[in-house]
Order: sequence, then structure tokens, then C-alpha cells
Amino acid sequence: MSVSANVLAVFGFDTSLVEVKPLGEGLINHTYMVQSGNEVYVLQNINTAVFKNPGAIAHNIKWVSDYLAANNPAYYFVAPIPSVHGNQMEYIEEGYYRVFPYVNGSHAKTVVQNEEQAFEAGYQFGLFTNVLDELNANDLQITIPDFHNLTLRYHQFSNAITTGNQERIIQSENQIKFLQDQKWIVDFFETIKTNPNFKLRATHHDTKISNLLFDENDKGICVIDLDTLMPGYFISDLGDMFRTYLCAVSEEETDFSKIVVRPTIYNAIVKGYLKGAGNMLSRDEADQIFYAGLFMIYMQALRFLTDFINNDVYYGAKYPLHNYNRACNQIKLLEDYLQKKELLQIDINN
Repeated sequence: MSVSANVLAVFGFDTSLVEVKPLGEGLINHTYMVQSGNEVYVLQNINTAVFKNPGAIAHNIKWVSDYLAANNPAYYFVAPIPSVHGNQMEYIEEGYYRVFPYVNGSHAKTVVQNEEQAFEAGYQFGLFTNVLDELNANDLQITIPDFHNLTLRYHQFSNAITTGNQERIIQSENQIKFLQDQKWIVDFFETIKTNPNFKLRATHHDTKISNLLFDENDKGICVIDLDTLMPGYFISDLGDMFRTYLCAVSEEETDFSKIVVRPTIYNAIVKGYLKGAGNMLSRDEADQIFYAGLFMIYMQALRFLTDFINNDVYYGAKYPLHNYNRACNQIKLLEDYLQKKELLQIDINN
């Protein structure tokens, strides 16, 4: 996909003086680097197949940007640059676009290699939620309905094993039984939703390591990619870090012997997150730090297996067993996480 001159002009670029090239490996939005003289910018085209209400994204980012400017101006928040019409997002040629400043001296990572990186990520995502602690989460709009609704994901799974591809259901018999045996994770989520000590917060919802920018010394600079910023619970952000950082290989790995939880990375994430979060968490929330990992790993296993049984209609598949292998990968991660529970208990007051 290329960028038209009309799109560039709406954001004030002289099309005869800019160089545009693809940026990063984002799987959702199309992202480009725009070089204009000595200045560098990031241009994004929003994927409306995933984000069906881009206006909600624009609302949330502006709401948070304005809140931080008024209440915590020292916090480094990368907000979109207004167009020539003064808007942070524009609808042009049947697409939604926005432009961000490029953060000089920054780089992103795709894998957590050591404890220092895990600590930095935990700290930055904890700090992000902390600086928004007084913001009323209900002022934010929903960008993806039911994104981390574990109860709904279990219902979808249950429906799939009733109405889905029978051959794939038989093939997945062991995985289905394992996930059914762990339904207590869903039941506990229901108690969280009715517990007044679990606060609905401004939550990032996508805390993979590539959504944090590092400087040349591998210190965290800022959190990016706020398209899934919306009301949620802290277990979403902390749990997604556990899910995506704890193992040295990704959810695409098919050699399941490599799916091993690294306790030192767990400890670093928790210590970083709690440092950034300060006194934000209630006692009930702090008691469920380990559960955060159960919540996100289990939910992703459910989603992959549900999609496999439903003939890969959501995630798609690059080969016939793609989502089956992804589900097995996450199940192995969950099994190892549960087995290492005693090793993953740290003194949060230390």
C-alpha cells in the first residue's frame, strides 16, 4: 500500500520534498516513516476491519493527552500532530490517517532478552496506568468491544466445540479437556468484576515489548500504540506482559520443548511494574498479580483453539494447523506457568 499525495497534503507535507517508506512490522495498521527535510514523522493508516470506530481511538488519545497536559505535563506522551484542519485523525480517500512525531534516538524490540528490559517495560506500563489513576476510565470509549472479556471468550469456545468443525474438535480433544478443566480461571474473573476493590482503569491492553520505545542505553522512553487504550483491569496489562515476555520464544513456536517460563523475567516485570504503579493497586489487586498471567495466557489459548475449530475465520492461518499449534503453544505456557507458581511468588513489599 502506498501513500497518496492527498493524504500527505492534509497533514501539511510538501509532496515534492518528502520521502515515504514503510516502517516496522505492525500486523494491524499500515505504518510509514515520512522524512521531510530534517524532520521525521510517523504516518499511520488505521485498520478499520479491526477498529470499526476509529473516532473512539481519536477521542481516547486526545482525552488522555489533554488530561496529562493539565495534570502531569512532565510525563512523556507522544500525541498525534494536528492536520491542516486541526484534527488529530483525518478521513481521506476512504481511510483514516494520523501523524505522530518520530521519537529520535529510539528503537523498539520484538523479544525480551534480559531482566533489565523486562524491568523497564514493567516500569513504563505501570507508570502509564499510574499517571492516569485519577482519570475516570468511563470517560474513555471502547475501541474493541469485549476485547478482554474472558467470560465471552469462554462462551465462544463452548459454542465452537458444539457447532464447529467435527474433525478438528476430535483432533483437539485433549486441548479442549485441559481448557475446560481450567474454567475456574473464568469463574474467578467474574468475582473480579463484582469486587469494588478492583478498579476499572485507563488500560493499554496491548503491552507487548514492541509497544515500548527504548533509548540507546536500553532505558524505556515511552509507551506507544494506544489504539486499544480503554477501560479495563490491571490484570490485562500485567498479564499480557507475562504472556509475551516470560518465554524466550513467541506464540508461533512449534517446538513446544522451548516453551519455558523464565522466573527471573517474571520477577523483573513485577518489580518494574510495581515501581511504576506506586501505591496505585489495592490489596485485593496486588494479591492477584500471579492471576494476571493465568488470565491472559488462558484467554489466548481459548481464542486460538476456538478459531482453529471454527476453521480459522478470525486469525487466519498460514498452514492447516497454524491456530492449533498456537493454542498448544499457549497451553504449554500455561502448564509451565502453573507448575512454577511457587517460584513466581515474590514479596511485593520488598
